[in-house]
This record gives sequence, C-alpha cells and structure tokens, in this order.
Amino acid sequence: MDKTWWKEAVVYQIYPRSFMDSNGDGIGDIQGIISRLDYLKYLGIDVIWLSPVYQSPNDDNGYDISDYQAIMDEFGTMEDFDELLEKAHGRGIRIVMDLVVNHTSDEHKWFIESRKSMNNPYRDYYIWRKGKDSQTPPNNWGACFGGSAWQYDEETAMYYLHLFSRKQPDLNWDNPNVRKEIFDMMTWWCDKGIDGFRMDVISMISKTSEMPDGEVNGLYGDFGPFCVHGPNVHKYLQEMNEKVLSKYDIMTVGETAGVTPEQAKLYAGENAHELNMVFQFEHVESDGKYGKWTDQKMPLTTLKKIMSHWQTELYDKAWNSLFWDNHDQPRAVSRFGDDRPQYREISAKMLATCLHMLQGTPYIYQGEELGMTNYPFKNPGDFRDIESINAYQEWCVDGPIPHDAFWPCLTFKSRDNARTPVQWDDSAQAGFTAGTPWIAVNPNYKEINAKAETANPDSVFHYYKKLIALRKQNPIMVYGKYEALLEDCEELFAYTRTYQNEKLLIVCSFCDHETVFTIPEEFLDMPCLISNTGQEYDRKEITLEAYEAFVLHKK
Repeated sequence: MDKTWWKEAVVYQIYPRSFMDSNGDGIGDIQGIISRLDYLKYLGIDVIWLSPVYQSPNDDNGYDISDYQAIMDEFGTMEDFDELLEKAHGRGIRIVMDLVVNHTSDEHKWFIESRKSMNNPYRDYYIWRKGKDSQTPPNNWGACFGGSAWQYDEETAMYYLHLFSRKQPDLNWDNPNVRKEIFDMMTWWCDKGIDGFRMDVISMISKTSEMPDGEVNGLYGDFGPFCVHGPNVHKYLQEMNEKVLSKYDIMTVGETAGVTPEQAKLYAGENAHELNMVFQFEHVESDGKYGKWTDQKMPLTTLKKIMSHWQTELYDKAWNSLFWDNHDQPRAVSRFGDDRPQYREISAKMLATCLHMLQGTPYIYQGEELGMTNYPFKNPGDFRDIESINAYQEWCVDGPIPHDAFWPCLTFKSRDNARTPVQWDDSAQAGFTAGTPWIAVNPNYKEINAKAETANPDSVFHYYKKLIALRKQNPIMVYGKYEALLEDCEELFAYTRTYQNEKLLIVCSFCDHETVFTIPEEFLDMPCLISNTGQEYDRKEITLEAYEAFVLHKK
C-alpha cells in the first residue's frame, strides 16, 4: 500500500455561508475563514474542503454555479481567495475546492445561450428532449429536490434535464467541448495553487442515451439506473485524470451516491487512474418512512455491517473516506450519538473515537469538533434549505402525510441542521456575526461554543485535537488492517487494527446504559491510547459507562 499525504491527512469541511461572518451582513465569508485559520491550525487539521465559493444565484446555496472562475459577491473577491490560499498554506493547511460539474446554474452564460435556439453553438452543452406531448415531460423521472426532473422551456418548446433544482440544468458530458471547458477551468484552479477537488455528484455525469420511464419510488420514477454510474463515467474521469489531475500533487474525492465497494475500486482503486477516494453514503442513506425522511436511528448491527464491509473490501485496493456528517446530513451527535445534555459530550467523543480509528481519511464537518447538535425547528418557516422546503410542500401541504407524522422526520434529517452558524462564543449570535444571521443560530450556543471548549482541556474539541495528534504519531491508525469483533452485539462497536508488529483494540459503546466487555487476553495490561472516561483498563471484565470508548495499544 503506497503512503501518501492525503491518506495521512485529516480534512475539515467548511460551509462558508455558516462558518464566520467578517462584515456583519449575516453571511459567512472568506475573510471570516481567514480570521479562524489559527483555530484550525490549533485543532491540528491538514486540509480544508471548501464548499462552493464561486459566483452563484444561490438557489442551492452555491451548488448552482453561474461562473466557475469568479467568487460569490457575498463571500468576497478573488483577492480574498488568494489571501486565504496564501495564509492557509503558510500554516501548513491545504485547500480543496468543491467541483460542481454535473450541472451549472441556469444563469451560467452557457445555459443562457443554450436555451436561445436549437442551433445555438451551446445548445448541446445541456440535455434537451421533446416531451411526450405538449403537457408531458419526456419521462417520469423525479428530481432530487422534488418535482419532475424535466423543465419545459417555452423558447424552443423543449424540456431540459435537471436532476436537482430546475435552476440546475445538467451538463451534457458527451459533448467534448463541455469536457474541454471543464478541464481548462480545473487547470486554471490548479495553476492558482489549490490542493485538490471534492467532486459533487460526480457519479452522475454520464447518462444513458435512452431515457425511459423509471420505476416509481414515492411520487416519481427513479432516474438512478440511467444517470448514476453511467456508461461513460469512467472514460470521462480517466480523461480528466490524464489531462488535469495527474499533472499536480493534489487530492481528489468523488461524491458517488449509491456506490458499492466494487464500483469504488473502479473510481478510486490504487491503479484506477481516476480519483484518490470516494464518498459512499450507505451508512447515512437508510430508507426512511417517506423517501429519505425518517426519525429513526439505524440499528447498530446494520451500521457495523456497512462500515466493516467497506473497511475489509477496500483494504489494499482502494481508499476509504470516513465521515459521520457533512453539509447534506444532520448533526452526527444527534443522529448517531445522543444529544441529550447528560450524554452529548461523551457520545460525541465516542463517535470521534470510532471514526478516527477506522482505516481511511477522516473528514470533520465544521462544528462537529464542538459536538454541535441538530436545531430545534418549530415551524416550516425556520427552514432555508430548498430540499427541506420542497419536501414539506410535497409530502404535507400537497401530499398525503399529516404534519404531525412528517414533522419529526423532516426535523431529524433536514440539511439545515448542519447549516446553522458555527458557535464561536456565548455572545450574541454565537459570535458568528454582528448582524442578523442568514439562518438562525442554535439556541444552545451559550453551552456549546468554541471559546468555552478551547479553554476546557476535557472538552469535545480537545478530544478531537488529541485524536488528530495521535494519528500523526501512529501510522497504525492510518494503515492498519481492520477486523470486526462482536458483530451481532447491538450495544458495542468493537474492532482491531493491525500494522506490522502493532495492534489496536477499539471499543465504543453506542448505548445509554452500562455494558460489560471482556478484554481479549492479548490486550490485558496494554496501555490505553485514548479514552473518553479516564477509567483504568487493567482487568479482564470491564463495566463500560454509557457511550464509553477506549483504545488499547499492543506494541
């Protein structure tokens, strides 16, 4: 297994709109990020993954790009970005950009031209089809944010495909001009000195030429078999690697919804010549009561089975990305841990232990290192996320589900849980802004904030800091082979890692009551690398507290 910097790195995702506001307009910005670089350096992270900062009308908070080579006015200027790059690099922190090239904004110059006429040079930059008739889209596909995946455009009396919002038309990657434009743009950013790309829904860039109705799942047909892992996706990524990626010492990670370990090896195998790693979502994509919407936690045995499968299948063949949450997922401690006040800190530390001891590159989402929690939504007007707003309209207002049945599912899974501002201190608006924030601050900021946690050596923050430092000191945490223990246990997630002559035992309690664990003979009297309780592990039978986690190190 080759050793590389991106395998040994810890990545921190910044969602700029909610990270830090420097000018009091209520919206996070690039100067705000610059002002907090020392905080990130103190935490110990190596890479910032920056959610989109490009010019955008913000229908989907920056994932609808109108100019790939300009900075969103609300976030600052290209000079601000250059300063961020310089000051991050000066602290030994790399910057990975979010690359959104499955679709653009409908306000991108390419699409403005494309919709003008059927013989416009840009027409074939997007995917246009005639309807079944004047009132019916080309097929029954549903978009990810609700409604049909097709939008009728009166100018040429045809429909364009949008797998997300109607303001996010899908690019036609079968057009070599599209690919050249994208590769040239990527080269421009790499020459500027960025350190890689996180590639948004990259597994969707190739569609089948035939576009039949999909199997109805919920309210619409499923586009997945025709648009995900499509016929030319690997050909196009290999071309991207050859023409851009291979020329730079950068890190690449593809967002590949629905990916299996076998497919992941094609995208990110050691010799695949495509990407360094992929995001898989099996552990966060459990079917809900209503589409993706649910208020139920995944059974631990199911979670362990998924995580173990990825650990074992990719070992020595491809590289794992490790994460509990991101800008599209609810808060980790609310979803996988226990955000009740008496359990929040200990369960946040347990989740950190469980993830950072796995094999792969760990990703920390902003505020996760503080144990930030889901937001207590009270009414539909609290939401800012297009997906959540559309879901409430589709399932409740226009649909068959009563408010009281759908509301707990919506509030548990809403992407807005991750998008409330980072809680910096206990002053007004959690120190995020001097103005009115674009989305409400979680009212628990008085108790949960960076100022308090950086001052408290027993905080969630300092636990993450210790885990990151341990990773730099112990190659076994990066490269060790994984083996699952207690696979049928519904309370404990336990596993070992083995590397050369060393071995780690990791034990994490996912329950709110005491449990008993028998330490294997080979780990008796071995030193404890980290624990979230501080108890001694010097006997065979250990009674674990609720959400306790510990790691024993055999050298």
